[in-house]
Amino acid sequence: MSWNRKDLITIEELSSGEINTLFETADAFKKVLGRKTAKTPALRGKNVVNLFFENSTRTRVAFEMAAKRLSADVTSLDMKTSSTAKGETLRDTVENIRALAADIIIIRHSAPGSAGYIAKILDIPVLNAGDGAHEHPTQALLDCFTLREKWGDLKGRKIAILGDILYSRVARSNIWAMNKLGAEVTLVGPSTLVPREFERLGAKVSHDLKSALADKDAVMLLRIQHERQNASAFPSLNEYTSMFGLNADRFSWLKKDAIIMHPGPINRGVEIDSDLADSSQSVILEQVTNGLAVRMAALYLCNGGAAEAAIA
Repeated sequence: MSWNRKDLITIEELSSGEINTLFETADAFKKVLGRKTAKTPALRGKNVVNLFFENSTRTRVAFEMAAKRLSADVTSLDMKTSSTAKGETLRDTVENIRALAADIIIIRHSAPGSAGYIAKILDIPVLNAGDGAHEHPTQALLDCFTLREKWGDLKGRKIAILGDILYSRVARSNIWAMNKLGAEVTLVGPSTLVPREFERLGAKVSHDLKSALADKDAVMLLRIQHERQNASAFPSLNEYTSMFGLNADRFSWLKKDAIIMHPGPINRGVEIDSDLADSSQSVILEQVTNGLAVRMAALYLCNGGAAEAAIA
């Protein structure tokens, strides 16, 4: 039950013990969220600043709500209208925000490594809300937390991640997290989006959808990351859907009780049919709900909170 990190930057650097400590802390905060007054004073008097240089709905709102549930004061900046548009460097931006008495910074940026860079500069906690195509640690944590709720643990489970792997920070973070928790991960999609190099991260790679889904306990769909692609990796969305979109027939290739996941936003009718996204085997909205408890746990622990105290 130990967490000695100031920051949450990557899943790659976390141990399985640290991940489980965060999960047990999130369990406690999920109970808080179920109360009539769903609030705790853990971050009272703290100033949390959201710096989102890329668009976001779920992650930004979840971090805002998580901080407020912990009784923090929250400032969310529209970085498209900030001084960075005038040429101010990222370093100057975050150092000025620190000088304005920020206690915790949450950052999403298009540059891989940006969160780690500012974490080394600042003496306050920095939480990575997504850095380019590198990592998205809280998304992977809430994904695995959701599966843990369904299964008890992930040991021995087989999970397919289907879609745009090459440009996905969610896929990278989930590979690290799922492997550390004992699951077997298979990446599926066209060869242009699922290169063999991902095998070096400990995942299997397949371009044959039917065989890849055959024995899986869960499938996670990923949208096509158009904003990160320099050129199209396939002829058209229709062609991608015809070969790799998850429909009822293809879902029947999985185990009967298989779980459907998606980090959002969903492109209905492209990577997944609407009927499946809204089915009883989908945990997509549960992922969103769990994201609040997981981000409360991350903020609490990085601020120096003791996991044992939260659980008690």
